Amino acid sequence: FSSLVAQFCCGFFMILILGNFWFLGVLYLLWLYLDWRTPCAGGRRSHWVRSWTVWKYFREYFPIHLIKTSELNPNHNYLLGFHPHGVLVAGAFGNFCTGPVFKNLFPGLTPYLHIMPIWFGCPFFREYIMSAGMVSASKESVSYVLNNKGGGHASVIVIGGAEEALNAHPGSLTLNILKRKGFIKMALKHGAHLVPVFSFGENELFKQVANPKGSWLRNVQEKLQKIMGFALPLFHARGVFQYSFGLIPYRQPIHTVVGSPIPVKQNLNPTTEEIDQLHALYLQKLKKLFEEHKSNYGIPAHKSLIFE
Repeated sequence: FSSLVAQFCCGFFMILILGNFWFLGVLYLLWLYLDWRTPCAGGRRSHWVRSWTVWKYFREYFPIHLIKTSELNPNHNYLLGFHPHGVLVAGAFGNFCTGPVFKNLFPGLTPYLHIMPIWFGCPFFREYIMSAGMVSASKESVSYVLNNKGGGHASVIVIGGAEEALNAHPGSLTLNILKRKGFIKMALKHGAHLVPVFSFGENELFKQVANPKGSWLRNVQEKLQKIMGFALPLFHARGVFQYSFGLIPYRQPIHTVVGSPIPVKQNLNPTTEEIDQLHALYLQKLKKLFEEHKSNYGIPAHKSLIFE
């Protein structure tokens, strides 16, 4: 859906540039130049956009729920690791970019959802996603959010990234995380407490064409992902008036469970060993969070997370 909106925005921009209103396009290019760093400097959220009535219906469609398991002291900054990516990342968007649910559960905290920098190069679309509270996933952007001296900021990072979207099959519990340690280093450098977040139901929203590792399709998808920076999963779900085929996600409940914080002491120059130790602790806490809640959301007792 986001890519379709982005394409529409780019198309509209081209119409301005090539049409009778080319001067508006030129003015926007000037604005784009002057505003280029904003996605890396906290963005430009809009309470009005985040409160649109359409987001209420969006959350109720699945429905999307945010589950609190522990208090998060607003005097600290936090780095929330969101899992899994899924195809749509609906739980992350619905819970951290729309409505008052997060604020009500965690008063004093402001969430920032970090997404791929490429999206902020799309004319007009960048204004919309920043209004919803999304910012760049660059190191500069994460540092800006976590460097808030008074605390109260929460960076939300989808740890598995675009690569993990290729594993987003119903029932899949595979997370791309073993080699992803950059978020650990950022947490250490800024003394941001780590919080594992698991979104049950995220992988159930679409059916993806079979793409096992080593298959020709998976090889092509992985090569394109490396070139373009984002994955291209081939998926389908339901239509408007029928359930057999379409691009509208299935109505499957999403329960995004926010775990307990892992205290992190600031270390401006962490060693590889210190990063590895905290990474191992994070994996342990994430697995514990999953095991404690999986029975509540229809996961069989014999199934566990797979870390790759």
